[in-house]
Amino acid sequence: MKTYRECIEDAEKEGVAIGHFNISNTEMFWGVINAAKTRDLPVIIGVSEGERDFLGARQALTLVQSVRKDLDIPVFLNADHTYSYERVKEVVDLGYDSVVIDGAKLPREENIEMTKKCVEYARSVNPDILTECELGYIGSSSSWFDDLPEGAAVSEELLTRPEEAKSFVEAVGVDLFAPAVGSVHGMSRKGLKPKLYTERIREIRESAGVPLVLHGGSGSSDEDIKEAIKAGISIVHVSTEIRVAYKEGLAKGLEENPDEVAPYRYLKTAVSEVERVVGEKLDIFSGK
Repeated sequence: MKTYRECIEDAEKEGVAIGHFNISNTEMFWGVINAAKTRDLPVIIGVSEGERDFLGARQALTLVQSVRKDLDIPVFLNADHTYSYERVKEVVDLGYDSVVIDGAKLPREENIEMTKKCVEYARSVNPDILTECELGYIGSSSSWFDDLPEGAAVSEELLTRPEEAKSFVEAVGVDLFAPAVGSVHGMSRKGLKPKLYTERIREIRESAGVPLVLHGGSGSSDEDIKEAIKAGISIVHVSTEIRVAYKEGLAKGLEENPDEVAPYRYLKTAVSEVERVVGEKLDIFSGK
């Protein structure tokens, strides 16, 4: 089976992207896995600090490792949005495949200092772990919103600049880089879809010299995401959209089975809805 790094290298060569999907429980996990297995595509399971606290950091890893072994599919586990050295150390010591070191809200020098410290520790424990950092603010909550997050980089003057990306990546030594290129975390209740600046993505990929990750994939249009992948995005994060699918699927399952008390019966619809949305995203990311 190919490694995580090899899957990313293949995605870059083929002009496609790998889907990264956040989960909070085993039902969401199986929705993602079912979609990936059906399409024979690699997939990344993401768990933020809050999701790890709810599901269990070690338990999430056990789920991924068991499926990778038993079903023989390239599924990898990413510690998404990790805000401190202590929490990074936790997942590195457990054996996660990758970690997002999120110092985006810190002053630049503090962000560099913390990120570099985390990268150095990760490499000392496991040279194969992939490290990722962010530069630029795109909001911090995977939820519905009425108005764009205050301060989010959705206009050209607020986007990550190519020279910033280059100097930051060189300073901290990460494997993956997530710039602010127009996307935002979460989804608009009003159907607003922020514009992705694909030319800026192309410039940043060239200057940064490492694969790029797009956060906030839920709120972006399919066409924008396709163009972003062509411009240099290798991984696309989706969280809010499958959370919504899960919630709506759960509501439907309860409505259709008002007298049912066995969770595995009324939760089937929630799993199916997650699988449907993840499948649609994987088709877009893989160019199908």
